[in-house]
Parts: sequence; C-alpha cells; structure tokens
Amino acid sequence: MKHCTIVAHNATFHTDDVFAVAILCLALEKDHDIQIVRTRDMDVIAQADYVVDVGGIYDGEHRFDHHQEGGAGKREGGITAEIPYAACGLVWKRFGEHVAGSVEIAQRIDEYLISPLDASDNGIDTYTTPIKGLSPFVIQSYISSFNPTWKENDTHADTAFIDMVAFAKKVLVRQIVVTQDMIEGEKRVMAAYEASADKQIIILEDDYPWDHILTRFPEPLYAVYPNAAKDMWRTKTVRIKNDSYESRKWLPETWAGKKDAELVAITGVADAVFCHNVRFTCGARSREGAIALAKLAVQS
Repeated sequence: MKHCTIVAHNATFHTDDVFAVAILCLALEKDHDIQIVRTRDMDVIAQADYVVDVGGIYDGEHRFDHHQEGGAGKREGGITAEIPYAACGLVWKRFGEHVAGSVEIAQRIDEYLISPLDASDNGIDTYTTPIKGLSPFVIQSYISSFNPTWKENDTHADTAFIDMVAFAKKVLVRQIVVTQDMIEGEKRVMAAYEASADKQIIILEDDYPWDHILTRFPEPLYAVYPNAAKDMWRTKTVRIKNDSYESRKWLPETWAGKKDAELVAITGVADAVFCHNVRFTCGARSREGAIALAKLAVQS
C-alpha cells in the first residue's frame, strides 16, 4: 500500500473539514495507508499528499481550500445554484462519483447533504424555523458538540476529530445505499403509474419511496402498498404537493379512528384493520382488501 498524508487544520473542527477528510478516506483507503494530520504549519502542509480547508490553495486534485481571496467557486444550476464550495464540496466534486459509484448518486448526495454543509460553512442559512429562537439539532450541531468546551483540555481534540471522521464515513456510506435504493424505487413507482389503468389508485408491490413521485401527476389520489413488515397492505392518500401534509382526497370521515370489526362493519371489507384518525392512511390484511378500501374512498 502507498502511504498518503491528509492534512486538515488544527484547533476547532467543523462539519466541513470532517466530511472532506471522510470523503478522501473513502476514495483512497482501499489502496493507501492514510495518515491524518491536523496543523497550520505551512511546511507540513507543503509536504502533504492532500490538504483540505487550510493552506489557501484549490487546485482540483490535491489542495481543497476555499478561504483564499475569491473563494473556490460556486455551484451552477439546479436548486444548489450559487451555493459556494467549501472544502467538503470541493472534495466531493473531485471524488464524489468515484465514492458514490455513479454521477446520479453523487449529484443527489451533493444536493441534500454536501451542499447544505457547504452553505452552512459559508454562513448561508438553508432553513428557517417557524418558531423564533428555536433551532433544530442538525448534523453540524452533533459534530460541533465533540469539540472541547472552554473548561476542557483540548489535547483530545485530534482524537475527537478522527472519531467524527469515522462517523462521517458511516453517514456517507449509508446515504449512498439509501440514494441507490431510492433511485431504483422511484423507477418502479414510475413504471407502476404508467402501467395503471386507473391512475387514481396506484398499486405498488413494495414500500417504495413514492410520495414525491406521485405528486408530480394530477390523477393519483391513493397509493396501495405493503408495509415494511409485509404483514399488512396500506392505502395512503397522495398529498396535494410534496412539501404539504394536505391530502388530495382524505379518507371518509366515518372511517376516522375505526379499527378491526368496527371498520369492517362500516366498509364491508372483511380484513380491514384500521383507519388513522387524521384519515390519511388505512390498512387491510391483504392486497385485495387495501385496494377495496381505496376504491371505496375514491367513490366517497
């Protein structure tokens, strides 16, 4: 194995440099013995194989800093347009496709994980909470919390950094799997929609990620699919849009909160199990039962 030195800055660490090192580790560790060094010593930086978030240079291959005058560029196009690159995004731009396994997976992960981290590191707010003074505990909060407090000795900061890099690697590996499966599931949802004779009810053969797909089309009112445990089939309302909790057509009022024999008596569906009291989902023991509930809801 080749020896490889990755340098990041010392002192307080941030999500940006943690994830930048994690990405490099995932890209290089198969063929390299990696040493991580945290320093601002320019002589050490000059000798490093890779440098992130320090050193004042971005060359697209081995140096990934964004603090130099003029920064290191911004993204172009899509929902992430104009978000400046931080070290994390610069490393992902170079190695994301290699780590993720495809351009599509890399682009999606950049949109929902890497770009928000870059935005945060550059002082750009990507969310606004409706409750004044209340902020969510996000991944940046988690990683930052492992920095030494003012009362603690900072001699363990480097160890904490390595721990956070290991955590970030797990996050990235997991998100690659999640994104890969989501893309495959979305294709199956599209195929089910296109093959459906009655596009008000879309029947899926597994618990695919469907909400954000079916809201693109005007017809669907309900999706029918097996739950994750495969012990029940669910009928669920399609939202009016992906970022809303309002349904296009709620389940009947008389079903609200009913279950088992009581719901069977109301619907006539022999294996009906429950209907949520908010009327956005109901279920039956069989595929046929869930479809029957969906058809009754459409007609109500």
